[in-house]
Amino acid sequence: MLKWAKGGMENMKIAITGGTGFVGRELTKLLLQKGHEVYILSRSDNKKIKDVTSIQWLTDGATPEQELEGIDAFINLAGESINNGRWTTEQKEKIYNSRMQATDELLRICKSLNNKPKVLVNASAIGIYPASNDKIYTEKSTDLSSDFLAKTVQDWEQKAITAEQFGIRVACGRFGIILGKNDGALPLMALPYKLFVGGKIGSGKNWMSWIHVKDVANALLFAVEHDIHGAFNVTAPNAKRMNDFGKTLATVLNRPHYFPVPAFALKLALGEKSQLVIEGQNVYPEKLIENGFMFEFPDLSKALYHIYS
Repeated sequence: MLKWAKGGMENMKIAITGGTGFVGRELTKLLLQKGHEVYILSRSDNKKIKDVTSIQWLTDGATPEQELEGIDAFINLAGESINNGRWTTEQKEKIYNSRMQATDELLRICKSLNNKPKVLVNASAIGIYPASNDKIYTEKSTDLSSDFLAKTVQDWEQKAITAEQFGIRVACGRFGIILGKNDGALPLMALPYKLFVGGKIGSGKNWMSWIHVKDVANALLFAVEHDIHGAFNVTAPNAKRMNDFGKTLATVLNRPHYFPVPAFALKLALGEKSQLVIEGQNVYPEKLIENGFMFEFPDLSKALYHIYS
């Protein structure tokens, strides 16, 4: 563990890549509340973000390592969103290459630092597991999918883990479907219900391993503070089948749930990306729970009521 003092965790210097994104903003807010020093690595100028040190990287002439000596932890969230547009060949290259490029640069920075960070927490995704309506996946599961998203995740994790050669502990958080009011998948899922045309998607039997964005931020900090190595699932402990998820969302929004959306229509509309809602996995966060992590929102109804309150 890092820097335990008599009163709890001492303040740490934590650097975030992708700190201005959906998860990054929530994580930054949490770290500042806990009294940590936050450094955001970004191509753009984020100097207006209150109480945060902005550092340029991945731009011509940028030397972020000069400002990162003494960093305790890196949290790597950088990468093109998988929710942006259809998965064309060009978009898939952006999704893949943005993650590899950012992680390569992070490894270069770690190598150049005289005082190495103690830990790198790297983002990942449950898309590494094959779609299944009957299996439950934990971090011990050895079944891995072979589609585009799974290959991206596998290569990303393998690259991040090479930071161990510098004596850095590496933990890879495999994110489920992250729920927040204005970002991620939930606004798109909620829109049909708000228009009174929500209903079962596809067969409705596929699993949805979801998690509230606040619990994602808490889990990332937990992985920094605790001795977690390798992959850990960042999902709520109670996955839902898609039909049950829709019914709960309809109840929270006080809308009907009776307009089914056939799978073929989603495939026509979204192409390969339709697998994110047609297929799914029941993923259990065994490693977090075994290490004592407490979810703020383990129940879907409570999570959605909080988001839409």
